[in-house]
Amino acid sequence: MSQALAPQMDLTFSPSPKVGVDNDFIETIKSFDRIGQQTEIFHSDGLDYYVNDYWTASQRQSNRLHEISYRACFKAELPEFFIKRLTQAGDVIYDPFMGRGTTPLQASLMGRRAYGNDINPLSKMLIAPRLAPPTLPEIAKRLDSIDWSSQYEVDETLLAFYHPQTLQRIYALKAHFAGRKLDKIDNWIRMIALNRLTGHSSGFFSVYTLPPNQAVSAKRQAKINMQRQQIPPEREVKSIILKKSKTLLSQVQPFEYGDVKLGTAPADDTSFVPDSAVDLVVTSPPFLDVVQYAQDNWLRCWFADIDADAVPISMCKNVEDWTDFTHNVLQELTRIVKRGGYIAYEVGEVRGGKILLEHYVAQAAHKLPLEVLGVIVNQQKFTKTANCWGVKNNNKGTNSNRIVVMRRM
Repeated sequence: MSQALAPQMDLTFSPSPKVGVDNDFIETIKSFDRIGQQTEIFHSDGLDYYVNDYWTASQRQSNRLHEISYRACFKAELPEFFIKRLTQAGDVIYDPFMGRGTTPLQASLMGRRAYGNDINPLSKMLIAPRLAPPTLPEIAKRLDSIDWSSQYEVDETLLAFYHPQTLQRIYALKAHFAGRKLDKIDNWIRMIALNRLTGHSSGFFSVYTLPPNQAVSAKRQAKINMQRQQIPPEREVKSIILKKSKTLLSQVQPFEYGDVKLGTAPADDTSFVPDSAVDLVVTSPPFLDVVQYAQDNWLRCWFADIDADAVPISMCKNVEDWTDFTHNVLQELTRIVKRGGYIAYEVGEVRGGKILLEHYVAQAAHKLPLEVLGVIVNQQKFTKTANCWGVKNNNKGTNSNRIVVMRRM
């Protein structure tokens, strides 16, 4: 780490070794070799970089409980990589921007204690049911108990997405949840419904629309229907929920559900997490690209009775604001991460590689009790290491992860 970025700190502290934990993480990364592909190491602007295909080869091999669509989510193999090497059974793993809940779910599947947070209330609705899933017979019985025959006065603009009978069933499901305290079975059914509202196949409630993890406007959907010459087909809501449930539950094995903590607070003010409670943070914060939360999530929020305009999602339009935001988050993480614990802060590719957010993370960590160990770049095999400053995914798009790894001093 460059002298310009090095915080003033006490360097005499050394954590006690833990059984099963890699106490020389960077040396392991340096020697990482996947089928003859050795790690490339270089130093740039005060940061050490370690580039390899660390987990791409094992993608799509994670537990099927992860298969919930969410915008800009990382693969389960990313947190698995760090959890496996930096923690042991019973340790606390935390994600302050948990999204669909990939990190806390993977932590639970690996016998760790799952902590998570996201200011988006939809996030908790998507992860909590998968940390304590019901059985398929319980789900089927609850679906059978719902009154699907009642007729409702509907918002006719939604007919751009749904067949009239399908829309009546969605209203029936929404009415079932209204005004009742949801148990784990209802929470599961609601989670599946939120995930199946719109999509690109017969496995969703809607006519063909993309993408599956956000909703276009009803006006835009009407144009898509005209362009594709399509009419919303009738969908069996109950059958779709059961089918998706069966898929998600197909690999469920007993795992530790205890001591789960999930919040919906700002990432820099998470009082529900105790001091020095966390062994490892694996997270991916909002990037510079502005996400229109209310616009993207209007249909999910409608179904879940959430005021989308009232959700205070952070939107930083320049690197100065983003750096200040990151500093505040890291300051909160230094409160809750144990001395000797780790933070893996994924910053991805931004604006074609023209802005390297890892440098701003290092700036944000300045004067905090954090040691920046380096930047791990997981790069897929079909790209060249020389392109890690602006990977184009052959033509465009992102095909690498960039993770700033820090250690709590």
